[in-house]
Amino acid sequence: MVTGGAHEREIDATGKRVALVVSQFNESITSELAAGAREALLAAGVIESDIEEHQVAGAFELAPACRQVVGLRPDVDAIVALGAVIRGETPHFDIIAEAAAQGLQRLAVELNIPLGFGVLTTDTREQAEQRASRHGGDKGGEAVGAVLAQLALYSRLAETEPAVRGFRTP
Repeated sequence: MVTGGAHEREIDATGKRVALVVSQFNESITSELAAGAREALLAAGVIESDIEEHQVAGAFELAPACRQVVGLRPDVDAIVALGAVIRGETPHFDIIAEAAAQGLQRLAVELNIPLGFGVLTTDTREQAEQRASRHGGDKGGEAVGAVLAQLALYSRLAETEPAVRGFRTP
């Protein structure tokens, strides 16, 4: 069972390869996000050897790294970007949070594979820890639920619609 918002649904991801791109900044939080994501992938039938994890310095680097994964790993079926941006005393939070969100959103529209957004933007470390916790918000698992739902949709569409030039079929 994978969660992906308001509804829980069974999603079988057996045979799928998924890349986790994880920010190292706020590592204690992002490692929990990655653990929740990995747990959700395994629960959905993805085998351990079909989960690859790539580390990046911070949230700003997530979108370019996701693009590289797609370009250099044609066998990856979906990507989940994970990070944590915590408000500080300067406008740096706003700049990084917006850049990460906009970069990943533009990339998600451009790519022809699902890209999950698992970047926390919180006011405090405590909020981030709660949202990342597999026993709390489990936003890593939730990001996987959303990306697997998108992958299932893409697969259903590919079964009923003719292929479009430039797009990979799932």
